[in-house]
Amino acid sequence: MNGRNALGRYGEDLAARRLREMGMAVLERNWRCRDGEIDIIARDIDALVVCEVKTRRAGPYEHPMSAVTPRKAERLRRLASHWLGERWLARYGRPPAGGVRIDLVGIVLPERGAPRVEHVRGVA
Repeated sequence: MNGRNALGRYGEDLAARRLREMGMAVLERNWRCRDGEIDIIARDIDALVVCEVKTRRAGPYEHPMSAVTPRKAERLRRLASHWLGERWLARYGRPPAGGVRIDLVGIVLPERGAPRVEHVRGVA
C-alpha cells in the first residue's frame, strides 16, 4: 500500500468511526462497480447514506470539503442508484423510507495533534 492509499484508508477509518458515534450503521465500505466506488454506505435511522470521504494533510492543498463538485455529486447519485438496485432492493424489496442522502466527511491531518473531522449531511 502506498502513502496515498494509506492516508485514504486512515481517513475512511476515522470517518466510519465518526458515523458510528453519531448512531449510524455502516453497511459497506469501498463498494465498487464498473462506474466507480462509494467510500462508505451507511444507514441513518430510515435513510440510506452514501458518504464520500476526503482526507488531506494540512498545508496548501484545497480543503477536503471542496471536493464534491456538481459532476462528482451526479456520479455519487448514479452509484447510489446502482447500490440500491443491487443490494438494498434485493434484501428489502423496497426503497429506504427516508430516501437516499449524500454526505461528505472531510478530514484534515495537522502536522501535530488530533485530526480534524468534519461531517456535512446532504451535500448533494
